[in-house]
Amino acid sequence: MARFGKFGRLCFLLLLFRLVELEDNGGWGLDSSLGDEGDCNVDVRDVNSITYTEFIHNYAYTKPVILRGVTDNTKFRFLCSKASLLSEYRDKIVRLSTANTHSYRKVDVQFEEFVKFLLTPQSEDTLGSDTLYFFGDNNFTEWHSLFGEYKAPPYGLPHTSPAYSFGIAGAGTGVPFHWHGPGYSEVIYGRKRWFLYPPDQSPEFHPNHTTLSWVKHSYPNLEIHNKPLECTIRPGEVLYFPDRWWHATLNLDVSVFISTFLG
Repeated sequence: MARFGKFGRLCFLLLLFRLVELEDNGGWGLDSSLGDEGDCNVDVRDVNSITYTEFIHNYAYTKPVILRGVTDNTKFRFLCSKASLLSEYRDKIVRLSTANTHSYRKVDVQFEEFVKFLLTPQSEDTLGSDTLYFFGDNNFTEWHSLFGEYKAPPYGLPHTSPAYSFGIAGAGTGVPFHWHGPGYSEVIYGRKRWFLYPPDQSPEFHPNHTTLSWVKHSYPNLEIHNKPLECTIRPGEVLYFPDRWWHATLNLDVSVFISTFLG
């Protein structure tokens, strides 16, 4: 009986793997995607064209960079498909935060409830305090096996250690401008548009207005010298942001993503 149970589970996992192969978006869907990826004025470096020494000297403490091909997260990507995550975490409780700059409110829901009923496209006029966002606040005991399969970017900073934050968000959602310590962001499924300012250039924004609202109403009116660094990252790309850089994000699709904070 136990052997049949293991065989059945293996068949189920093989079926999931096949479904993910057939559907490159991992089952998360692209029906509500946003089309505008914007410009990209952030340096993009292939793993074969940059050394660790160059990363430290040119980017680690000075400006963002997008790295391509630094790790192979094929297995992690499979485990983050919609079917796979629901199979493993359907009844687990996840903690959602409001998507405003200060993220005051927390709400606990079952993972399946979040995926089926709350993972919805963002309306342009919805306030950040009314938008529930699944990012961080992960129960590391429950999610440990998933995080154990993730291969973090290999370029660390001296005297820091990595900490992971995992998230899933609907199209049009995002986090408005804020800053913290250095780290990486990798998209597993979907696309995420980034806007970044250096520490000495504070962006003008309302802390309870969403990034989508800022993109629609404020961004088009920015003078050239006030425009941010920006780029849209896709699966297989990792964005590094230095310490205290202002940044805001906008998910162009239903997005699955993970950040590595260097603290």
